[in-house]
Amino acid sequence: MRVNVTDLDILWHVNNGTYLQMADVARWNYIADLDGMRRLNRQRWYPVVAASTVKYRRSLTLGQRFTVTTRLLGWDTRVCYLEQVFLSGGEVYATAWVAGRFLSRSGERIAPDDVVALLGNDAPAQSPPLPDEVAVWARAVDVSPR
Repeated sequence: MRVNVTDLDILWHVNNGTYLQMADVARWNYIADLDGMRRLNRQRWYPVVAASTVKYRRSLTLGQRFTVTTRLLGWDTRVCYLEQVFLSGGEVYATAWVAGRFLSRSGERIAPDDVVALLGNDAPAQSPPLPDEVAVWARAVDVSPR
């Protein structure tokens, strides 16, 4: 991606809300890379964000090229946890954690195990342990099971 003038705030760096929008686009790209659009549509399931947080380390500025890498960290009985890292020139600019759940078109929650089985071609049958700091965050925002 490249930073456009419409991504900037009054201080001429990427607006904090724009990072969330960029992360959203990157998650859709991640799902598309897994052939997830077709698979999810066939099931009539769709993703929603239950919680998110972003740690900012540096400011992205006008014209700067960057990438967003997305990876599945793990899941529990309610949500899947993703990490999204904004990188430019080998440097980390921001890191987002996202707790996402999947719903059916009728509004029912879909078990993360079922979503991972559908999308994760080579995903393990059980979630790997979440990194400690992500597990603490998940409890703090109350999206993990009690």
